[in-house]
Amino acid sequence: MSLQENYHNIKSQLPDTVELVAVSKTHPVAAIQEVYDFGQKVFGENKVQELTEKYPQLPKDIQWHLIGHLQTNKVKYIAEYIDTIQSVDSEKLLNEINKEAAKNNRTIKVFLQVKIAEEDSKFGLDISEAENLFQKFISGDFPNIEITGLMGMATFTEDEDQIKKEFSVLKNLFDKLNEKHTLKTLSMGMSDDFPVAIECGANSVRVGSAIFGRRDYSQ
Repeated sequence: MSLQENYHNIKSQLPDTVELVAVSKTHPVAAIQEVYDFGQKVFGENKVQELTEKYPQLPKDIQWHLIGHLQTNKVKYIAEYIDTIQSVDSEKLLNEINKEAAKNNRTIKVFLQVKIAEEDSKFGLDISEAENLFQKFISGDFPNIEITGLMGMATFTEDEDQIKKEFSVLKNLFDKLNEKHTLKTLSMGMSDDFPVAIECGANSVRVGSAIFGRRDYSQ
């Protein structure tokens, strides 16, 4: 299918209440521009270097989400324009984002990334760490940050029951924290599992390959 057909196929599967983050990592500026022209305004990138190369070449009303692991020394390169950092997995990183946001006289939206998968390779906070950081945020520790959501990745498996179990852990935490301070976004689900994520309560999904096509990991 064409890029346009892929995009509209994904959009047709999403309820109006679910935000689509089009994951454009490793894909060229021309493809991102094409999807933007279809009406998509929210894009996700994994790497700071790639994002800083693409940002000047694309429309300025794109809402960029950083969804990959972020090193503290890279925050300064995106602090001026990043809409949301979905991958906050430590207090050290939260402090750095807060500092760079203040330098740019703005508030940066972030999601706490919570480790729900059984795979060792996934980054993220454990439940108690996430609760602790959220309480510090409520107490005013990070004045230039707004924690607006949670993000998590399920184990890469065909076992749908396991995926549901992991997504449900994050949904339960989302509901618990939301009682203390309003959270807007529960970011769960990618190309292979977003329907299950939506079923489990996600209101934002991160879809890349189902829109842009599979990437060549050998390059």
